[in-house]
Amino acid sequence: MLLEISVAFPGNPLLIVTDSWFGNDGLLKPMRKTVGQHCHMLSRLRVNTTLFALPPEHQKQQLGRSRKYGDKMGNATTLANEFHERATTYSVNLYGKQRDVLAFDNIMMLKTLKCAVRVVWIYRRSQWVALFTTDLDLTVEQIIEYYGARWKIEAGFKEIKQEIGSSKSQTRNCHAVTNHLNFCMMAATVTWIYADHLNKAPQRCYAVNNRSHFAFSDVRKLITQAALNKDFVSFCPKPDKPIQNSFIDALLRMVA
Repeated sequence: MLLEISVAFPGNPLLIVTDSWFGNDGLLKPMRKTVGQHCHMLSRLRVNTTLFALPPEHQKQQLGRSRKYGDKMGNATTLANEFHERATTYSVNLYGKQRDVLAFDNIMMLKTLKCAVRVVWIYRRSQWVALFTTDLDLTVEQIIEYYGARWKIEAGFKEIKQEIGSSKSQTRNCHAVTNHLNFCMMAATVTWIYADHLNKAPQRCYAVNNRSHFAFSDVRKLITQAALNKDFVSFCPKPDKPIQNSFIDALLRMVA
């Protein structure tokens, strides 16, 4: 899938945002071999990951090959405690709001990727999070905002699996499983298109203080109410009547 995206945008840099499970050379190396060196990764750093300083410059009178890594700096946890006092406050757009985030960044060597990375330690009230990227040109604000936007993907997985029902498929055939997943993603897409055309935000079923955004289930409730309206059958006829547009009929009934 990533290869298909890179073909559609030739020459443009490709940034892969992943969780800590995929933040290793098992993904980046084959991608760079296939796509090119303009492919970069942004991921979360594990707490026990060991980091190294940048290698020293090669001296003219030096014997042997140059070092690939500098001195051992420690793991992410020990460095987080060391850099806490040197952290700076950054203003970032995170989760729909402009927030002040305390963070510290440094360029180090990572053996799991065998290259230099920019590591950003983000300090919260009771804990910290470390992010890293192979794109050294990204700013601290960009790194935090890009990784924060990844949570919307996780929320989308939950909507497709629990709200739409992709995880409840009873099919066993490979093509049937794929078709079921595609229909679930199409239903989720149509739901959000419907939400985008609403004149005002729907009322939340479970209101939360200081939060104005709505949930996926709130949009589904509105669609269900619209489907039960007596005028709905004129646009989406019942099976016992002639169907005017089978494609629209299938989409709306699937979403409802």
